[in-house]
Amino acid sequence: MSDSAMQGGRTMSVASAFAGMRSVAPVVFRAGCPDCRGRFELSAGALRLAIGASSRTTFYSFTCPECGVTVRKPAGERIVELLTGGGVSTLRLHSTL
Repeated sequence: MSDSAMQGGRTMSVASAFAGMRSVAPVVFRAGCPDCRGRFELSAGALRLAIGASSRTTFYSFTCPECGVTVRKPAGERIVELLTGGGVSTLRLHSTL
């Protein structure tokens, strides 16, 4: 079923399945810079998430739009869930032993 889907026993095209959907507003995340104390909103594309083997190696980062410094903050389970759900690019870090 590449171009059609079954709904209630009838076939419908992919285009008609999405015809009633409205556009979705882009996700934005609130952030703050510890250097300049700026507060701002960032799109998913402005953030990067790194998931490591421990809480010490799991973090997100961004470049402050006000002062240009690279900010790195720890990311717990809830933050990881929110960022990945919001479309933030994720890098999985692997340890080499």
